[in-house]
Amino acid sequence: MTVKERMRELIEEQPEDATYEEILRELALAAMVQRGMADIREGRVVSNEAVAERLRQWQS
Repeated sequence: MTVKERMRELIEEQPEDATYEEILRELALAAMVQRGMADIREGRVVSNEAVAERLRQWQS
């Protein structure tokens, strides 16, 4: 499925009274999920422990 086809599908799944902002939010969410899945496939991830350590450092 092409990106354009997936966008059409997402738009069609929205209720008829969906606002422009709601549709944009759904499209943005789908794009973020796709980017996240690509990051996982490419090994661009950070462990929970590493994130916890970074947070501790920022809070100091």
